[in-house]
Amino acid sequence: MDKETKQQSLSKQTASKSIFAAFEILKAAGGQMPGRDVINKVRNKINLTDWEKQIYEKTGYVRWESIFHFYTIDCIKAGYLRKNKGVWYLTDEGDKAISLGPIKLLDSATKVYRQWAAENKQNKTDSSKELTPPAIEIEQNPSQEQKANLDIVEEQAISGIKEFIKAKNPYEFQDLVAALLRAMKYHTPFISPKGKDGGLDIVAYSDPLGATAPRLKVQVKHKPESSVPVDDIRSLTGLLNKDGDIGLFVTSGYFTSESERSARESHRHLRLIDIDTFISLWQEFYPSLTDEDKNKLPLQSIYFLGSNE
Repeated sequence: MDKETKQQSLSKQTASKSIFAAFEILKAAGGQMPGRDVINKVRNKINLTDWEKQIYEKTGYVRWESIFHFYTIDCIKAGYLRKNKGVWYLTDEGDKAISLGPIKLLDSATKVYRQWAAENKQNKTDSSKELTPPAIEIEQNPSQEQKANLDIVEEQAISGIKEFIKAKNPYEFQDLVAALLRAMKYHTPFISPKGKDGGLDIVAYSDPLGATAPRLKVQVKHKPESSVPVDDIRSLTGLLNKDGDIGLFVTSGYFTSESERSARESHRHLRLIDIDTFISLWQEFYPSLTDEDKNKLPLQSIYFLGSNE
């Protein structure tokens, strides 16, 4: 252990190596990855001490994970990292910060967080921490610790929903998509039965007869472990041959960057929905689902004390 590392508190040592590992993992993955996957890869990448593996009694979670989540808040405030619906994104600034090394990367993020906290007067203890940075422990910032714990809970919830969807067969996932469209006030007169479907899995109308636009032509792919290639997007585009047609491609996985670019540049109205967007929409329109459709992917709302940060 070098001199610089020895001067850090145990918590900062844990944070430095885990945050740095997470940034490297995100960079290697193209800049984004589900948060739960990042955590699992960090766990396998770094050497953890017995102290770091213990359950942190204040949170009930493994200590290193609690510390790791706590300091990701600093990285978000510094503009290095973004989180949205369980997916983590490495920004261009975060990519550049990797060159600082584990300790300086975290120090730079923490400095920005303290400046932000002091300016917003959210936590009076933050402004005094500048005097004694080596002594920082996560217990000293309840607001930031609370946010970190909520992030853990949210990521676990999203991960559980994804595993539930993953266990569905292709036709059950197709039914989920149709249920979501109905909650969004669309009519679904055609849902593909087993067998050849002519390239479309669902046709949805904004009125019972399909007389008014928009009319949705939907392709559904249940491939949670893979990304949809651009050829599939082009195939759907070719089926949008009437005025008022909108193409909707829904997957339980993700789309390649080429697929996303093809959809953006298409002369037809084409919308891509990956697993994260699907879950977000399911949560948003859940109250509008029928009881029967809710049972296809049931959710439970739990409210926690929030934060003004």
